[in-house]
Amino acid sequence: DFVKDLPAELGENILSCLDAQSLTNIERVNKCWQQAARSRHIWRNLFMSEYGHNPHPVREPLLPVGAAGIGRREPQKDWRLMYKARKEIERNWRHGNGSAIYLSGHTDSVYCVQFDNEKLITGSRDRTIRVWDLHNYQCLKVVGGPSSQPTEPHKYQKVVDGYTVFKAPCVNGTAYGNAIFHAPRDFHSASVLCLQYDSEIMVTGSSDNTCIVWDIKTFQPIRRLFRHSAGVLDICFDDKHIISCSKDASIIVWDRATGTVIRTLLGHRGPVNAVQLRGNLLVSASGDGVARLWNIESGSCVREFASRDRGLAAVEFSDDARFVLAGGNDQVIYKFDARTGDLVGTYKGHEALVRSLFLDTRNNRIISGSYDLSLRVYDYEKGGEVATFPQWTTSWMLSAKSDYRRIVSTSQDGRILIVDFGYGVEG
Repeated sequence: DFVKDLPAELGENILSCLDAQSLTNIERVNKCWQQAARSRHIWRNLFMSEYGHNPHPVREPLLPVGAAGIGRREPQKDWRLMYKARKEIERNWRHGNGSAIYLSGHTDSVYCVQFDNEKLITGSRDRTIRVWDLHNYQCLKVVGGPSSQPTEPHKYQKVVDGYTVFKAPCVNGTAYGNAIFHAPRDFHSASVLCLQYDSEIMVTGSSDNTCIVWDIKTFQPIRRLFRHSAGVLDICFDDKHIISCSKDASIIVWDRATGTVIRTLLGHRGPVNAVQLRGNLLVSASGDGVARLWNIESGSCVREFASRDRGLAAVEFSDDARFVLAGGNDQVIYKFDARTGDLVGTYKGHEALVRSLFLDTRNNRIISGSYDLSLRVYDYEKGGEVATFPQWTTSWMLSAKSDYRRIVSTSQDGRILIVDFGYGVEG
């Protein structure tokens, strides 16, 4: 009996060769084997081998979204329970078993969202930025000009029957709502169309034709970026650059540290709706129906990727810079080889404009949001549709991002919809 007779470390080494089902089975042998099969060391190794690394040969995104779902590595953590929880969450994704959580507060369309493990931040046509606690769904801060302060609750009637588990109360006009309103020394005078943040800064773009760089800890503006002649539709950045694109058909590369213009990228013949950066390569999508790959160091266009029909509204660049995803008016999501420009796959199912794309490489999922009021989940490698969430909102889907357990999406109806696949899962 190697479990009883060998030193515990050798027994654990042997049992570490087993999969989860085998470990569960051998717990029935006797109490000694049950104790050995529940070793934290064994289950931690099993958990990390499946979920603790990115299975694709890629570098991590500079601006990660959400949580990796691997937890903190405390010595007493129950890794067996964590493994069971992750397996249940993955089953819920595969079967589309998500719970709906609605956050209310914005008084107009919510155009953009980013979130991490603690908070989510949204930008809206109501000219405000909101920060939400992702654990209790409370609105923590509202940032905007004095005239943008909401004074009355915004009410939404429709929810998804049978799937809705939580509706956060709107605090507009309450003593708490007034207390969390923050009027900084500079602010956007029109719709907040896009935002991105990291541990130091947040950058927002607006219909007022400018970007504002904020201190993410204080939500005070550091500087405003002037150069575009029309609304700023999307932004992205890394540790050296800030990239903005606009309805004026231009892309501007700014110096992150100083806010000076490094260069302007011209070539699109319509509004540039989306950009994404990987190293010195930038991909852009435009209403002219073309996605372009740029070298931001030289300013040259490296390659073009054309849709089969009409404009592109959303773009994603894989973490390893090998593939470009683009979607738009023709309701199709295209997958292009970034090195050759060849079309290597399509993802279909939407019945209206594809407004938003998010690629979760770690979990092999594509999340899309559309004007057909639906969210769809696709298998990134195989191309098949995994799940659909039709009409969980009352108007156009404008932005959607995901992590290992949830989709966070925004809509023209002013609410934030969280589709949570881990709601109620033990551990």
